[in-house]
Amino acid sequence: MHPIVSCAQPTRTLLRHLPASLLLCGLLLTPAVQAVEPAPPAAPAAAVAAPMAPAASPATPAAATDKPADAGATAQAGAAPAASPAEDAHAETGLAHDLSPWGMYQNADIVVKAVMIGLLLASVATWTIWLAKGLELLGARRRLRGALADLKGLRTLEQAAALPRASHCLSAQLIEDAREELQLSAGTVDKDGIKERVSFRLERLVAASGRKMSVGTGVLATIGSVSPFVGLFGTVWGIMNSFIGIAKSQTTNLAVVAPGIAEALLATAIGLVAAIPAVVIYNVFARSIAAYKAQVADLSSQVLLLVSRDLDQPSAARHSQAPVSHRATVE
Repeated sequence: MHPIVSCAQPTRTLLRHLPASLLLCGLLLTPAVQAVEPAPPAAPAAAVAAPMAPAASPATPAAATDKPADAGATAQAGAAPAASPAEDAHAETGLAHDLSPWGMYQNADIVVKAVMIGLLLASVATWTIWLAKGLELLGARRRLRGALADLKGLRTLEQAAALPRASHCLSAQLIEDAREELQLSAGTVDKDGIKERVSFRLERLVAASGRKMSVGTGVLATIGSVSPFVGLFGTVWGIMNSFIGIAKSQTTNLAVVAPGIAEALLATAIGLVAAIPAVVIYNVFARSIAAYKAQVADLSSQVLLLVSRDLDQPSAARHSQAPVSHRATVE
């Protein structure tokens, strides 16, 4: 029994001093907990620093005097970018060249420029030929219609020769050729031979008039067939320049690739602008010249009809001895 009592006695001593120990520990931990909280002391520090602000106010005028200069520098720095909207537009698109037609022409290579100028000159030649040849065809066909209407109401070649008309008129040349051949064949009995010779001379005049009217249309055919290939040459050259630019810059940026390709496509477009009207105008003139040749052939047939009537009449030989005026030549 004694050892058990001796072991329980220290336990009672510890339990009796436990409240005092806990109170002592709480008193020791209270300052440490207050030191961990920094917020309450911050407000007094700011309050203490506030009265010191007026002390720095004497230096404020010096800083205020420096503000106008800083404001002027800021205004100049802001005005510089606003003065070049074109550069801002190029910066937004990423392109260093002006891609308008005139800008592409100015930035183009000398070879591409030569191609563009040549195609533009070809286009000007096309429209010049269209205007000149169109007016010539209209006037010639109108004169042929009037001459054919006059000859249809006549019975002899002498009556046709008496009609007032210019010496360079085609109908006057046909009539004079027929009269000249009748005079040269006055002693010939074979009427069919006379008609054949007159017909041959009239056919030569008809062919000469057709060749004369066709002058200039060959240029249209050449422009229409060659211009697309010239434009294609400009396209190939522009693409070559684009590849060279890519190789030099070692980048595939749009600002490097786009200008050369745009110049190439512009050369192709100008080639088509020169070729398409030339082909259309050439086809229109081909039909108009064919109609003109048909009118000349009708006029020649009408003159040959008058010759046949003169040969069938008894007085035809006498009329054929009339003096023949100098025949106008067809260039």
